[in-house]
Amino acid sequence: MTDTHGAVPFHPNVRTALDNPQIRGNFRRAMDGLMDKRRLAFDDWELDKLRTLGSAVRLNALHHLPELLEQLDTRCRANGIQVHWARDGDEACALITDICRRRNARSVIKGKSMVSEEMELNHHLEQADIEALESDLGEYIVQMAEETPSHIIMPAIHKNTREISDLMHDKTGTEPSLDARYLTASARAQLRERFMNADVGISGVNFAVADSGTLCLVENEGNGRLTTTVPPCHIAVTGIEKVVPSLDDVAPLLALLTRSATGQPITTYFNMISGPRQPDEQDGPEEVHLVLVDNGRSEVYQDEELAETLKCIRCGACMNHCPVYTRVGGHAYGTTYPGPIGKILMPQLMGLDQTPDFPSASSLCGACGEVCPVRIPIPQLLVRLRQESVDGDSLHPAHVKGHGVKRGRLEPWIWRGWAWMHRSPALYRLGTALAARFRRLTPSRLGGWTDYRRAPRPAATTLHQAIKARRTHRRPS
Repeated sequence: MTDTHGAVPFHPNVRTALDNPQIRGNFRRAMDGLMDKRRLAFDDWELDKLRTLGSAVRLNALHHLPELLEQLDTRCRANGIQVHWARDGDEACALITDICRRRNARSVIKGKSMVSEEMELNHHLEQADIEALESDLGEYIVQMAEETPSHIIMPAIHKNTREISDLMHDKTGTEPSLDARYLTASARAQLRERFMNADVGISGVNFAVADSGTLCLVENEGNGRLTTTVPPCHIAVTGIEKVVPSLDDVAPLLALLTRSATGQPITTYFNMISGPRQPDEQDGPEEVHLVLVDNGRSEVYQDEELAETLKCIRCGACMNHCPVYTRVGGHAYGTTYPGPIGKILMPQLMGLDQTPDFPSASSLCGACGEVCPVRIPIPQLLVRLRQESVDGDSLHPAHVKGHGVKRGRLEPWIWRGWAWMHRSPALYRLGTALAARFRRLTPSRLGGWTDYRRAPRPAATTLHQAIKARRTHRRPS
């Protein structure tokens, strides 16, 4: 997971992004287009009812998550899929590396997978002298640039056509061009041979169907289908929350996912994988492995309110409509998942001490909650995490890792003094009178509050004094 050795430098990253007009322009144009496409895609649908259904499907799956995972394990094994369980990203990487070594694999072709980004799988494979190549066009561009994805659906959305052309020319010798079709065809030609020669294919999973042991993958480019069928070994890696009870549950989620993500009624490819190649089949992998990754999700699941975070179907709509994300981009967050979903998920996975500024990096405008296809109450969860960052409240005992990170050492004593003064009318009057008398000594800097505001100064007279003077002035002679 990104930046595990210290707190994410969010504010410096934000200042860098805001000082880059190219990034701001790229994101502004891209987000405007995505918002328009989403709106048009739902024009003929009763969106509120569909969102309610999608939310119910995800809540039901989460309610029965332990049983569904056991059922998925049983059905996948019956289908010939080898199932592996990983407590965290390091264990998942070790499992995948071990599978590759057993097959003497020297090269891996990867389909799009945010969980593999979360695990930093490519880095682990490189340390084992196994080449890992991204096959999704956006991921391929990001990998060439030695960057991380800036969006969970469109990893290279922070780059415009000219930047991509220059990058491909520098890295692969592609002729410079502003023709997106030419650049796409060039990348496809470069990747096609790699598909044929790869020893292992690795993919993510959009939905794992428990009652049939089916792994569903949604994609537009065909690279996912090649990744899962051409190499002799396919490894699917997913977070444990992606399980659903049956194929009937996939239909509403798919309708919501494609329209919310890219404004499409359906993606070009919808892949359903239920096992390795059978003796009477002409293609497909000899082995299929499923790696189920926890990596902190069980802790999230323990909290009834925060568990709603796990409903996410990774559509990216919350990012596309977020005024903060649109202005600073994905790299400012410095974590695998940026934007509104990242601001509630990453503090729970990494700890609030690693992501102290995330819950507050929001205007709480509510746009993310309004567009979330499965009704995750993102603004409500941001407020909850803000409470956790100062050690929670009486209704929610502190639970998130790193809670209290923003509670200063003096703060408890200040509040005790405040309570002590307010319990005594005499002390209260004395305190307010002293504050009014020495108001000019109020410091001009009061932490983050005065970064964008003037420091508040006590009034020249207290409320009691003002009322008393008013009564005296009105008293008849």
